[in-house]
Amino acid sequence: MSWLLFMDESGHDHRVMPMEVRGGIALHASTVWDFVRSFQQAEEECFGVRLSEYGSEIKGSKLLERKRIDWARQMPLLDADARRKGVKRFLTKGLQKQSPDKRDFSAYGQASVAMAHRIFDLLQQYDAKLFASLIPRGVRPPKNYKYQHYLRKDHVFLQERFFYFLEAKREHGLFVMDQTDKADDRRFVRKLHDYYTRTGPGRERTCWVVPVPLFVDSEMSLGVQAADLCLYCINWGFRRDEWDFSGPKRDDIARSFGPECNALQFVGDGYRDGEVFRTYGIVYVPDPYTARLAP
Repeated sequence: MSWLLFMDESGHDHRVMPMEVRGGIALHASTVWDFVRSFQQAEEECFGVRLSEYGSEIKGSKLLERKRIDWARQMPLLDADARRKGVKRFLTKGLQKQSPDKRDFSAYGQASVAMAHRIFDLLQQYDAKLFASLIPRGVRPPKNYKYQHYLRKDHVFLQERFFYFLEAKREHGLFVMDQTDKADDRRFVRKLHDYYTRTGPGRERTCWVVPVPLFVDSEMSLGVQAADLCLYCINWGFRRDEWDFSGPKRDDIARSFGPECNALQFVGDGYRDGEVFRTYGIVYVPDPYTARLAP
């Protein structure tokens, strides 16, 4: 059997998010369908509807945006039935270009926060593993950088962690990626192909990693939507003491979802030059363009 790494990215527009993050959640092939059904059930229980019917999808930047958190907190917690009715009114009025009332805003905010927690619960339930590589926002390659066609160092570390996980499991892994810009997708796939065919570590790792990504629209893949939420929470709320990073974070996300990300991340053994070391699925790389050992 195989593991599917549902991948996405966060902060690549370099506008608001404090970091640039690429990564995803790995689900065993035997659990994917059960995860999808449970995800859909959670969506109906939280919102009372399928958001896709109203032209929306589940994303971390929507579920946990600051204004939705404020909406959720502006009224006492609604019971499930009142919340679902309020959400339906909120979405229907949105389509009709009408303004929902305060109670409906609260219902939608509370449903969004509840769904975020449910997704993390489901990832734990189905034994998902979280992988992500992070760099500070705005890091630029040095002038006259000669290796633009190579897989960037933080992305190499991400491949490395996934390989360590698969090797320990003695099972194969595939990438399921969100479709973005076709030109960007082609460039990344080309770099991925070169890494796995032209470098020694890459060639060795094809014994477990299948380096041929499958591309899907995030609206059609709930695994990618779950990955999006995880990466958003990492970007705003997951930090390690040893990281030399002074960028902003959101304390509300750090408190509620930082521990969830920590619990989901892969933790295992890596090795290099005959030495074994503890390695983590979430890796911070201050400078992806300078030669250095994996943190």
